[in-house]
Amino acid sequence: MNFDELLSHYKAKACIVSVEFFPDGTYGNIRVVAGNKAHCDDMASLNHPFEPGCPYEACFPKNPNFEEHCYCCVHEGKPLHAYVDLYMMGLWLNMFLLPLDSDQENIGYCIYCYDVTPKADSSAMADLSADTAADVLKACIKLRGSGDIKHAFQDVVEDIRQICGSDHCCILLTDDEKCTCSIFAESLRRGSSLYPMARYIEGFYTITETWPGTLAGSTCIILKDERDMDKLREQNPVWSASLDYAGVKSVVLFPLRHGGKLLGYMWALNFNIDDVIKIKETLELTTFFIASEIASYKLLNKLEVMSTIDSLTGIKNRNVMNNYVDQIVEGQVPMPKAVLFADLNGLKRVNDEQGHVAGDKMLRKAASILQSIFHDGEVFRAGGDEFMVLVSEIDESEAQRRIDQVHYLSKITDDVRFSIGLSYGEMDIRAAMRHADECMYADKNAYYMANPELKYR
Repeated sequence: MNFDELLSHYKAKACIVSVEFFPDGTYGNIRVVAGNKAHCDDMASLNHPFEPGCPYEACFPKNPNFEEHCYCCVHEGKPLHAYVDLYMMGLWLNMFLLPLDSDQENIGYCIYCYDVTPKADSSAMADLSADTAADVLKACIKLRGSGDIKHAFQDVVEDIRQICGSDHCCILLTDDEKCTCSIFAESLRRGSSLYPMARYIEGFYTITETWPGTLAGSTCIILKDERDMDKLREQNPVWSASLDYAGVKSVVLFPLRHGGKLLGYMWALNFNIDDVIKIKETLELTTFFIASEIASYKLLNKLEVMSTIDSLTGIKNRNVMNNYVDQIVEGQVPMPKAVLFADLNGLKRVNDEQGHVAGDKMLRKAASILQSIFHDGEVFRAGGDEFMVLVSEIDESEAQRRIDQVHYLSKITDDVRFSIGLSYGEMDIRAAMRHADECMYADKNAYYMANPELKYR
């Protein structure tokens, strides 16, 4: 066959790939035996002049998944398409493989046509088989249409496990700053010999740290048989040992990336190895949308925390306090037995004389003391140097005893001193707040009368 003549009709970058395969189902050398002008120009622009018959890694990054695609194309005689995120290069690869006739017994050929762009192309993503498109669309609808995003992810992971015909499917989030990982969603086939991920999660982050090196720029890791597992044992003995211990025979693992940041991973264990290409095609696109939804979920959680938690002290802020009071007024939550107002004495003096860093430290210590003593209540930073504490179930004598504990712990510090007012047993929350506020100011006046030298004008 005249490959050069065949390729001359292709305007896009195209080349002929040869694959050596053996009776036992393995493959050997994969080479680029011919290339059209667009391919040769592309190689020249990268300072790698094309040489016909060269190993494929002389033209393209070495990638086990690319090798598997080429092998499947020539061995099974099926055209293949993939749209791949080359995250290491910040590019997207749109690739097509078309099988060709071969006059050699153990050598197969295919046309490899490809295009690389810096941004994702939605039309390329949509160019899927009907079954794959339906599976991906189903996942997207569940993620977008549910008010309970965690429940939706659980449904999607269950669907993906069934699509893969696997024993176990999991989305694992990683936190590189805290060096931890957490289970976001998980599905385990009933009757499977595998255990839930919770059995292994403690210390598992050290294993996830080995995955980027194993991926080595690939979009995924696919281990479909014992031969692949043997390669992994040489390349990544730590991970392979954990898989052997868990009884895992096959793995497909995808990183979840969004905006250039690694969010975590999704995998399927003991999957149907007869559907490798379909599984890869489905997960390649599904993980793109899953990563996007997880990024949005984490952003919303962060915004929610920012809107409810006082950033300086780490306790609930005034906005949450006001909402909680409104819920009490409307009868949505019960009226607390004890309502306390606590005010720091001397914060302005500390800010003026020692600086705001010292004042911030004083506020954090004060919040920590209140939280530790009223661990069964709601502690809010009402604003400035004021705090409010609500405790639903507590005796009046116990409430007073805890106030004494607050004063005791405060005296152990160099700077924290509280004035505290308590209202107990009041049935109207706003009346209780006024009473507690009045008692707090009375306590503050008593404090400065006993310590006139500390009163700040």
